[in-house]
Amino acid sequence: MKSKSKLLLIVTLMLLLLGAATIVNISLNFRDYSLKGATQKATTTAAIVKDGLTAHMVNGIMDKRQYFLEQISSNNAEIKSLWLIRAPLVDKQFGNGLHSENARDSIDEAVLKSGQIIKKVKESADNITLRVSIPYKATTDGRPNCLSCHNVARGDTLGVISMEFDITTMRNSGFFTILKILGINLLFIIITLLLINRYVTPYMELFSNMQEGIQKAYRGDFTHTFETTVGGDAKNIVKQLNTLFQKIQETFGDIKHALATFIPQGSISAKDPLYEAKMIINELSDIYKFKKTIELDLSKGDIYQRIIDVLKEKYHFAHFAFYEINTLDNKRELLYISTGKSICNAEVDENAELCRAYRTHSDVISSEFSNLCQECACKELDYVCIPFSINEEYSLVVSITTKNEDQINEITPHIPSIKNYLEAAKPVIESKILTQKLRETSLKDGMTGLYNRRFLEEFIDKFMKQAQRNNETYSVLMLDVDFFKSVNDTYGHDIGDKVIVAIGKVLQNSIRESDLAIRYGGEEFLVLLHNANDEGTMQVAQKIHDAFGGIEFDIGHGESFKKSISIGIAKYPKDGDTIWKCIKFADTALYVAKTTGRDKIVNFSPEMIENEDLR
Repeated sequence: MKSKSKLLLIVTLMLLLLGAATIVNISLNFRDYSLKGATQKATTTAAIVKDGLTAHMVNGIMDKRQYFLEQISSNNAEIKSLWLIRAPLVDKQFGNGLHSENARDSIDEAVLKSGQIIKKVKESADNITLRVSIPYKATTDGRPNCLSCHNVARGDTLGVISMEFDITTMRNSGFFTILKILGINLLFIIITLLLINRYVTPYMELFSNMQEGIQKAYRGDFTHTFETTVGGDAKNIVKQLNTLFQKIQETFGDIKHALATFIPQGSISAKDPLYEAKMIINELSDIYKFKKTIELDLSKGDIYQRIIDVLKEKYHFAHFAFYEINTLDNKRELLYISTGKSICNAEVDENAELCRAYRTHSDVISSEFSNLCQECACKELDYVCIPFSINEEYSLVVSITTKNEDQINEITPHIPSIKNYLEAAKPVIESKILTQKLRETSLKDGMTGLYNRRFLEEFIDKFMKQAQRNNETYSVLMLDVDFFKSVNDTYGHDIGDKVIVAIGKVLQNSIRESDLAIRYGGEEFLVLLHNANDEGTMQVAQKIHDAFGGIEFDIGHGESFKKSISIGIAKYPKDGDTIWKCIKFADTALYVAKTTGRDKIVNFSPEMIENEDLR
């Protein structure tokens, strides 16, 4: 209803201003009219006096002129006073006139001197007087001719007639007239406001009702019912608005419910539900494009890089770290960090349970409590750590660091959105993990857990190119269990399998992470030692030989046996320009070891292939 009050106020002010302007204009016009009327009377009176004085002069009764003037003054109630002034030229010719015919004030003197009419208004609270002084000038076109009696030039001032008119009555009459006009204006204003109030009120109520409905709609509430007492087009508009709001309420409710199934409630928060829906749809679009992109990536590592790119480009985080946690091994691996090193203590990587975010499965925000994560090694930094579980085997942690708490407050609203991206990536990462496991299964020996010959065939060329590019070396060890066939024949294949498993464990415990152990076939094994010198190669070979030779295999009934292995060694690129050649040469050295007594380690030499029996 504020609009109605404003409208009535504006209309009232406009009508008052119009009435005031009308009254001022009428007042000025009335005053001007009064003054002009009085001046006109003064001019007429002056002409009468002039003609009367001329008649007195012609008839020789100029001595009676004062009586004549008094009669004119007394017969006109509006003339307050009237007097005649003789010019010095007349006194000079005819002698001094009556005492009353001398100039009374400066106005008379000014008119005698200038020959111009002078008007002056004297106004007080009680009355208003108009003073008019009119000159008589010598003329030759009248009867009689002024120059015939007066020794003056044409246009000279012969005298002045001054009159004072009391126009108070006219002023009072005008004042009462103005009061009447003012009363009429006020009555008109009141009637106008009453009519406006009567006919405008329903429309203002409609506008107020519409405003209330729009405010509710802004908050996402389209249940408002529009009402009006106005008919015609206004009633049709109200009906259409009610229909529109009902449809929007039904449609928007369905959309919001549907969006909530994709984006968790609270992920995006805005006061305007329509804007919130727009933001959710944009978020869904971005996540959809993100998911379609990572579905075509080759590996889990590629997907991790996409997540890192999102954190950098979408959220513009200046410093953050990205971790993968192997829940089975309880170890954490740093996959990416913007700059510097991790803010966590080094022990956390070896014992992932020390990571508060991973252990509690909840977001860790440093501003919530002093020294919240006790494994943080940088007490001067603030941080937000976001955990996310991929499956029973892998979890992720995003750790974002800042220099002050204000930046933390800017980061925390993005946490739900970050989790939306991680949630979208989760099934794709699981798929890549499964694919990797299946691939590793196809490339690994099921009994020993070592790589199989298929792995060697797929990746050996890659290893060789990398070795050539980086000027790296490999020592190739070919191993074979001595008289293995007798184990199967004597004790059975179960015991033979135990021997194979045992040598696999020996190899895993004897080599580095950069080395490769491969079950080449049957009881034959291949070891590739990366960048190992001759002395180191021999130490590893001897370690494998001795460790396997010291194992006792229990066959039951208190019986056991030991087995030995033979090892052949070749070196890349010293012995061959390809690793495949070196494998063949290592097999040749192994053959020599077996044919010269077994249970020994033999290094390849070129002489071995010169003997036809050894080819």
